[in-house]
Parts: sequence; structure tokens; C-alpha cells
Amino acid sequence: MKGNNRTFRSNLRFARTKWGHLLPLAVKALKDMVESYGFSALLGELLYLEGGWYVTHSGLLGLAKRTHCAGIQVEPVPEFSDALAGRYVFKAIVFKTYQSRGFVGYGDADPSNVSSLVRGAEMRIAETRAVNRALRKAYGIGLCSVEELGWSHNCSSASQSNQKAPASNGNNGHHSGHPRLRDRLCLLIANIGSTPLW
Repeated sequence: MKGNNRTFRSNLRFARTKWGHLLPLAVKALKDMVESYGFSALLGELLYLEGGWYVTHSGLLGLAKRTHCAGIQVEPVPEFSDALAGRYVFKAIVFKTYQSRGFVGYGDADPSNVSSLVRGAEMRIAETRAVNRALRKAYGIGLCSVEELGWSHNCSSASQSNQKAPASNGNNGHHSGHPRLRDRLCLLIANIGSTPLW
């Protein structure tokens, strides 16, 4: 228990240094995510955006490894995909144990819902989104993953705009068209250079 408390406190210090003041509900959510699932904001497994926490692909894979996940099966869904249009849909099944029937998740990506910074990688993004959704179902993760967020086609240009963004609408940043969230995610990707989030 003491180890968990130390881990939480170090994550909280890091989060406050990186993102500033956290609302009490955000602190409680961080504590739950660190203690229940072993996620680490220090390792980039959690991101705090627009007043809400998001888990990353690496965080979900880390959880699967720690809990000895039996396997993840991923396959494309051809009937909903169109390579010429850059639209892909994948189905992922997570098997927590060898006897598990599996937890299914679907992921889609096309030029309209990915950042222009990663344009051309729609197939990989769709696969990652499918895996993330299946893992979140399997382990009961209530947080949306960063990679599942939608994007506007003018994302990169919007991140450079000097216009004041509208205030948060209280939906925890889950609305794919939220300008401030989209802009911050674009800047996040741009700042990590050649290492994309997905």
C-alpha cells in the first residue's frame, strides 16, 4: 500500500508540474488509474487534456503485459475498408486468458479523422484504435485512449491559429471536433518529432 501511495504521489507531482492545477476529481481519477491499473503519467501512459485523463496505446499494452494477457488477434474488415480512399477498419480480439472467449473492439481511420501530420498511416491508426478499444473493454478501462480521438483535416493549420478557442463544453474532451483539444494534440504530436503516438 505504501508503495502504491509513493507511486501515486510521484505521478501527481509530475502531473502538476506538467499540466498545472488539477481539479479534485482529476486527482481522484489519477489515483484510481495508478493504483488500480498501474498506469504512469511519468512514462507517458496517461495524458491530461482539457480537464480529462486519456490513456495511451503504450499504457494499455503495458497493462496487458503486467496482467499476462494471453494474446491479441487483429484482422482487417474488408467490407468496410477502401484502400483507394484511405479508409480502413480493423477488428481486434483480446484474450485475457487462454480460456477466454475474447473481448472485441473495432477501430476505423480515414483522412477525415486523422491528423494531417500522420496522413498516409490510416491503416496503422485503425489497427491501433481497434486494439485500444478491445483492451479497454477487456480490462474495464473507462478512459478514452488518445489514439481513438478523431481529427479534423485542417488540424495542423488550426494548431497555429491565433484565434481564441471556445471554452470546454464539459464533455471531458471526448468530442472529436473540439478545437482546443484537437490543437493541443496536434502540438503534442509535432513536439515529439519522428515518434508518433501511434
